[in-house]
Order: sequence, then structure tokens, then C-alpha cells
Amino acid sequence: MQFSRRSALAAAGGLAVSSMMTKGPAMAAETSAETATPLKSLDPAFARCVDAHAVPKRLATGFTWAEGPVWLPGSRALVFSDIRSNRMMRWDEATGAVSEFRKPANNANGNTIDRQGRLVTCQHLTASITRTEHDGSITTLASTFEGKRFNSPNDIVCTSDGAIWFTDPAFGPNPVEGMQAPMTTGRIYRIDPHSGAVTMAMGDMPGPNGLVFSPDEAALYVVEARAVPHRLLVRYDVVDGGKRLANRRVIFDCGAGLADGFRVDTQGNLWCGWGGGPGLDGVAVISPARGVMIGHIALPERCANLAFGGEDRRLLLMAASTSLYAMRVKAQGVAGR
Repeated sequence: MQFSRRSALAAAGGLAVSSMMTKGPAMAAETSAETATPLKSLDPAFARCVDAHAVPKRLATGFTWAEGPVWLPGSRALVFSDIRSNRMMRWDEATGAVSEFRKPANNANGNTIDRQGRLVTCQHLTASITRTEHDGSITTLASTFEGKRFNSPNDIVCTSDGAIWFTDPAFGPNPVEGMQAPMTTGRIYRIDPHSGAVTMAMGDMPGPNGLVFSPDEAALYVVEARAVPHRLLVRYDVVDGGKRLANRRVIFDCGAGLADGFRVDTQGNLWCGWGGGPGLDGVAVISPARGVMIGHIALPERCANLAFGGEDRRLLLMAASTSLYAMRVKAQGVAGR
């Protein structure tokens, strides 16, 4: 996603903290989120997703734009991007320590893991998709399509067959986040798990941003961040043996809300990073089947993206502007998403 002026002002206030963040466990700052009533139930179904008395906790702060969280189950750790600081961070569940995972990081944005548990990353600066091997080396999986470089790969997900899908919006140029001027309109690409070939799954999209598959992988949900007049959540059917998309349908008009990255739980609900100011900042939980928001988790700053972590995938981890938050939930995230 793009870094807003409001987020930039918030980040400026956190730079002093950020400068101390390589000093080990002192980086962590576990406190309750600064909001009086963090949970808003809009539908009875929300009671099956969260405990009525749950409160988000701030685990760490001092980032400039936290994005792209991914849970690494083998390490009991969360890796996420701090785009404007050109680094990737790591939060350790066992110790609570936060440390630099990689710097420089080519202005990394979205992250996922593949079927072998390897980290796969969208990079703005190199306009590429990379994979971190088990030995720590980095392999470039894709950087061009039909002879043209990508714009600025944004978010990414891996399906059960090993294919990698990612969004490539036309958000640049934005040198602060490593984005060059776009080469094409917004698109979704697929990397074949066997040949490594890149195909365009969908083109001419208005700012494709977050993306996530339904639990059965029959549908792909995408945030259209440049839709007019509001951001939209759209659904595509996955066809042709899991290789193409068809039948675009709008499932939710975000109104004043700024949807960004999102994840899916085992019941099929979408957990969306949300922004737009006080009363909107946080996480929106949406039923795609009914096209309604069933609840909202308020945070004191805009949430860009999130992940389900912990051994039971019921620890909601939220990358929100300058901070990382966590909250235990009843819902269970889909493994590997």
C-alpha cells in the first residue's frame, strides 16, 4: 500500500524509538492499545470470532510503516516489513524480543511462506519476488513479465499446489518506498510451481492490493485500492485447474474505510487491515458470503496488514503504521495464509 501523509506524521514521532530498535528485548513495549472500547460487534457472528473482553496489546513500536506480517510456525516467530526504513523485522513469541531480520531489505512489502516453509517476499526496490532459502540465501523467482519489469509487487500468497500469486499495482513513483514509475496497469500474477513461468491472472485493475484465497481455494479476494469513489473488496472464481481468474464480483464497498491487506479464517471470514482515522483504524471482520462487516477491532493507528500466529493460529498479529499489536481470538486462521 502507499504510505499516507497521516502515517508519515505518526512515523516522524516514532523515529527516536526506531533508532533504539536493534538493541534487543528493550525494543518490545507490551501495553494495552490506547482505545477505550476496542471491540465493536455489528452482527451476532462476531461473537464466534472474538472474546467480548479481549484487548489488543502493543508488542513493539517505533517503525516507520509496518507491513506484510507472516507467521513462521517452525520458528514460532513473526517476520514483517518496515518499508520506509528499508528493513524487515522479527518478533519472537517465546521471548517477546523484536530484532532486525534483514537490512537493507530492498523496501520489502508483502510476505508469505511456501509449501516448504520458505519465506517469499515482494520487493519494491528491485520490483521482484524473492525466496529466502533454508540456508539464508536469497533466490529471485520473478522480476519481469513479457520483457517488462514489474511495477512494485505489493502482496503475496501461496496456494496448496505451490503456486505463488501476487498483486502488482501502479502506485509509483514513490522513491521513499523504493517504487519506480509503473510500467503497466495494476495486475495479478501467478508463478507456476513446476516451471516457474509467470502468467498474468488478471489485468487492468484499479490498484490491486491485499489478496487472499478462500479456505477451499475456490475464490480469490482482492482489495481494489484505487476503485472510485471507494475502495472495494472483490471476489474472483478460480478456474482452469487453479490457474486463472474469472467472474469478478464486488462483495463489499469500503465506504470511508481504507482496506489494505487481509487474511481468512477457517469459517471463511475476511480479517482486513483497516484505516481512515479514529473510529475506523484497526481491523474489520467481513463475511464475504453475506457482504457485511460483522465486527471491528479498534487500534490507535491504521492497520496495514495482519497474520494469524501462535501454535493454534489464534493469535491475531497486526502490523499497524508505527507499531505491532497482538490479540488472542476465537477464530482460527487458515494454515499458510
